[in-house]
Amino acid sequence: MKSKTILTVFLFMSLLSNAQSDTSAKAPEASTTYTIYFDGYYKSDFSKQSTNNKTSFTNSNKSLQLGMASIKLDHTNGNFAATLDLGLGKRAQEFSYNDNGVAQAIKQAYISYAPMSGLKITAGKWATHIGYELLDAYSNRNYSMSYAFSYGPFFHTGFRADIALGGKSAFMIGFAQPTDFVSTSSPDKMLIAQFSTSSKDDKLKAFLNYQGGKDKSQFDLVLNGVVSSQVGINYDGTIANISGKNWTSNAVYVNYDPSAKFGFTLRSEYFNDTKNAVGVGSSIFQNTLSANIHFAKLTLIPEIRFDNAKDKIFFNSNSNLNQYAGNFLIAAVYKF
Repeated sequence: MKSKTILTVFLFMSLLSNAQSDTSAKAPEASTTYTIYFDGYYKSDFSKQSTNNKTSFTNSNKSLQLGMASIKLDHTNGNFAATLDLGLGKRAQEFSYNDNGVAQAIKQAYISYAPMSGLKITAGKWATHIGYELLDAYSNRNYSMSYAFSYGPFFHTGFRADIALGGKSAFMIGFAQPTDFVSTSSPDKMLIAQFSTSSKDDKLKAFLNYQGGKDKSQFDLVLNGVVSSQVGINYDGTIANISGKNWTSNAVYVNYDPSAKFGFTLRSEYFNDTKNAVGVGSSIFQNTLSANIHFAKLTLIPEIRFDNAKDKIFFNSNSNLNQYAGNFLIAAVYKF
């Protein structure tokens, strides 16, 4: 079934491309764009314990790691559009953790159709709308991930409708497979939705996100604020319920860019899983300070992180339980 889906996407993109020769002179020209990037990192846990990492994509200690090599193709032809997004590496494998083999390399594969102005219908697999952080390393200013990202949804497979409400507001609603599944025998489906709006000058943006299904629901609020040309403040707050147990996260991101070549981001997050909804079983206050140093298409991200838990869930250098964990990493991201 998965191989048939992949083949269908490729055939559809081919048909869109071939259709260029049949369009009239007045029809919009078809176009294809691509994004390629690579990322890797080296991490050193202060206690020499790789198991102290309880978030996504940085599960290592004292070794060079490939995060992901990725290529994304976006094709448009009139009212149709198609996206194929592929990735290789641990980052892609953890993102598609319910799949095996070649299917793990498919980060996104979807087709869109806009039957009228202000309405777009999409079907396939796409990265979740929930949360502030994104899968691709170049889209985040911190390299390590938050607890909210790691325990929230990664992607959805189904269909959705994006509706423009006028002005700066929009609404999305859709139905999808259970979270992070491309295919499953489960009859249960997820309702997904988003309301977005912004100020006239786009200096304040808001996204109210939702997913819900049998024994699982999540509400999420993302706020993006521009204080000045050098300072930005972002917020991501989420509350999720899994089989009657809640977990929550509140994260603030402060960006400071003294120049176009150099910037800092401080992420402070309070994550609460004291009801053991996702297996952490404690509350954690984590702070991550990352620098972004730009050299043309290359970005270096040196980062230092400290996690402070209410309970003894981390290990010290003697392999004894304690409440604290910390690490340093340096990552390289090359995008073109």
